[in-house]
Amino acid sequence: MSNQPKQSKLKKWLKSLGPGFITGASDDDPSGIATYSQTGAQFGYAQLWVSLYLWPFMSVIQEMCGRIGLVTGKGLAGVIRAHYRRSILYGAVLILFIANTVNIGADLGAMASSARLLIDLPFAFWLIVMTAITLLLEVFVSYKVYARYLKYLTLSLLSYAAVTFAVKQNWGNIILSTLIPTFVWSQGYLMNLVAILGTTISPYLFFWQASEEVEEEVAAHKIRTMGWGVPRVNKRDLRNMRIDTFSGMFFSELITFFIIATTAATLYRAGITNIETATQAAEALRPLAGNFTFSLFALGIIGTGFLAVPVLAGSASYAIAESFSWREGLYQKFKRAHGFYGVITIATLIGLLVNFTSVKPFQMLYYAAVLNGVIAPPLMVLILLISGNKKIMGKRTSSPLFLTLGWVITIFMTIAAIMLLYNLFF
Repeated sequence: MSNQPKQSKLKKWLKSLGPGFITGASDDDPSGIATYSQTGAQFGYAQLWVSLYLWPFMSVIQEMCGRIGLVTGKGLAGVIRAHYRRSILYGAVLILFIANTVNIGADLGAMASSARLLIDLPFAFWLIVMTAITLLLEVFVSYKVYARYLKYLTLSLLSYAAVTFAVKQNWGNIILSTLIPTFVWSQGYLMNLVAILGTTISPYLFFWQASEEVEEEVAAHKIRTMGWGVPRVNKRDLRNMRIDTFSGMFFSELITFFIIATTAATLYRAGITNIETATQAAEALRPLAGNFTFSLFALGIIGTGFLAVPVLAGSASYAIAESFSWREGLYQKFKRAHGFYGVITIATLIGLLVNFTSVKPFQMLYYAAVLNGVIAPPLMVLILLISGNKKIMGKRTSSPLFLTLGWVITIFMTIAAIMLLYNLFF
């Protein structure tokens, strides 16, 4: 009898997981895995603390995005379109599309390379297979089934937890490095912090979660069409969204922790400090940690790619569709939302073609991080202004605590973006 309340609480928690959890899990995409692998390989356990201390800040920003979608019945681009200058919206959406397309290309390339490590077939074959599967699922599968598929795909990230415990770790150092922040005033150390920020708090996550909250409202019949009608939101809806979002961001940072800890215990210890891609990290693990660890790491890259590429393409499509008042939403049939699904298809196909250029994958990821790092702070300012605006949000504005935390991380991200641009040009 005593176990029944616990089981019912667990069931309720699992049932409440949705857009926030999927958003958090998709943050650990192949480009993120490459960044976190480089972190562990270059600095050992020294930057593990970032995974702990970044969690509340990214949670607050994403909670605001979810709140905006839940309360207004519009995605983020739709709200910006209704209350701010079109030039601000179009500029942000254009850069978002470019950054997302580059990121899609890098992620598809990492997925294809990882599949080739497991089954030695041509890179082009795996690239086309990965692209085709992603497009077919996103365009032709209903939202309810698709959302469930994305939720289950998040489980692929647990492979990194398994990898962490499969290799020998210094848990005393891990605990100290996680709880006590350490700073080394070197360009490499500071720039890697900027890279982690850019891959963790990314604009595509802002647009995706806000729009997915509206998708959930359509699925629950609280509104009939995305962008039209204001849903009736109660405290329970907001609480469930908050639990979902904080759970998703915690899961995201937990996986970040595991990836850094794994590569620190293997690559850093072996003196392998230059990791430029997620697949390079997987390949380097094979002689150090065995085939089991290598296979799990490679499979995790493929799983997270299938999770992240639809989120990248979908967030760009939501933003463009809302900017021009097109029909939008994964709940729509293809024949009723040609523009929306057309953007998803074009972004994914351009991402595929990027892999046949002379640009190296790591360079692509770096350029995407630069773009994300530059456009994230202005978008975060807009999110904070919207979330605290009673004319837009009514009585469902964000709390003073959340707004304060949001401004702190926005200022920090602004400084990080300036540092990144300074390093790039000077």
